[in-house]
Amino acid sequence: MRIGVVGAGRIGAHHAAVLAALDGVEGVVVADADHDRAAALAARVGARAAPSPEAVFGGGAVDAIVIAATTAAHPALITRAARAGLPAFCEKPVALDVPGTLRALREADTAGTLLQLGFQRRFDAGFRAARAALRAGRLGRVHTIRAVTSDPAPPPAAFLAQSGGLIRDCLVHDFDAVRWLTGREVTEVYARGATGGASAAVFREAGDVDTAAVLLTLDDSTLVTATATRCNGAGYDVRMELSGELDQWVVGLDARTPATSAEPAGPPPPARPWPGFLERFAAAYRAELAAFVEAVRGEAPNPCPGREGLHALLVAEACETSRRENRPVRVARAPD
Repeated sequence: MRIGVVGAGRIGAHHAAVLAALDGVEGVVVADADHDRAAALAARVGARAAPSPEAVFGGGAVDAIVIAATTAAHPALITRAARAGLPAFCEKPVALDVPGTLRALREADTAGTLLQLGFQRRFDAGFRAARAALRAGRLGRVHTIRAVTSDPAPPPAAFLAQSGGLIRDCLVHDFDAVRWLTGREVTEVYARGATGGASAAVFREAGDVDTAAVLLTLDDSTLVTATATRCNGAGYDVRMELSGELDQWVVGLDARTPATSAEPAGPPPPARPWPGFLERFAAAYRAELAAFVEAVRGEAPNPCPGREGLHALLVAEACETSRRENRPVRVARAPD
């Protein structure tokens, strides 16, 4: 199998290296609007550089596509892959708004091509173990879920302007994880945001916040709190606590969790806290791409259909409305 990777930035470079090492992948073709960047990445991972992103989609150059370009390019690339009859893996989101998401999903549906979305937490060992425990009834009735997503430092201003904001960019992972873990839907949200510190002006200019907190109500009345920040100086922190009547499980609590216990007998602070998402979820990224290859071969079903991104986006959209208007908001139902 030959797989094209469109986008030679940080996540594209990571995906290209993983794919080049996967069994069953005969070759990787890298494409980017900056051809020199694509050529440098191809040389580094033992791949081939395409002359342009457009060249990957024609002439039988590849058997499948991995989309890791800028967010704004996702809908057009999904459409191009669908019309070329190519299975596609796309980093989240499908698009930054609901109409754009629906158009791209309809293109894939009309073409009958596979579209897998990159919610990598579904492939993380801790999240998978917690899901299995919850579904097996080991926690009993789950009454509370607490989710944390914390970046160690703000991204560049140019990224903020096109990211969709903290809620759509970061908390959307928590929204998907909650739905995937519990099998329940979010019915109502209440969200608040705050901005401060040295980067406050940059966030305000982008119409964004550096910290957000959300209360979600699930369709079985389970309560979920989800917080996110761009300013967690201790390190990269992704955790989820599931509290039930029988037990409590925590995802993301290990020797590298960037937290210091205030208890005299507590564990020491981590010697090497997680520095970022690529390190924290390295194994999950490998697993999701391996699953994509299996799905393309027809050996397994699509583990994260593109429509899952629509459900998470609808929660994020409700949160943004709630944040702006300072009120609880009902989550819209996904159109058929």
